[in-house]
Amino acid sequence: MPKAGTQILSLTGLRFDARLGILANEKQAPQPILVDAELNLGTQPLLPRDDDIGHVLDYRKVRRIIIDECTAEHVNLLETLIGKLSNRLMQLPGVLGVRVRIVKLEIFDDCEVGIRMESGQW
Repeated sequence: MPKAGTQILSLTGLRFDARLGILANEKQAPQPILVDAELNLGTQPLLPRDDDIGHVLDYRKVRRIIIDECTAEHVNLLETLIGKLSNRLMQLPGVLGVRVRIVKLEIFDDCEVGIRMESGQW
């Protein structure tokens, strides 16, 4: 029976407003975005050494970092924002790889626009 496996922490469908974009209306007011993130934590025991939140990566902290990084300041390009967020998440202890997707939900009437970035080990 296996004693370990690859652990991936994921947050999907996180929605909030961010100041993002180059258009005049985007510079005047925040717009809704959606963020999905996966963090590769590598090989982990099937059961943590104990049932203590202090010994695992707390997903509340990951959620807060995503929101804080995406709302810290106005960013012109989605490419810039996803790079900044990916860099920040890669700095978390134990994170080997990050997959992030950011979607602008209301930029066009007929579609959403998003970018996905993968960094580190997968």
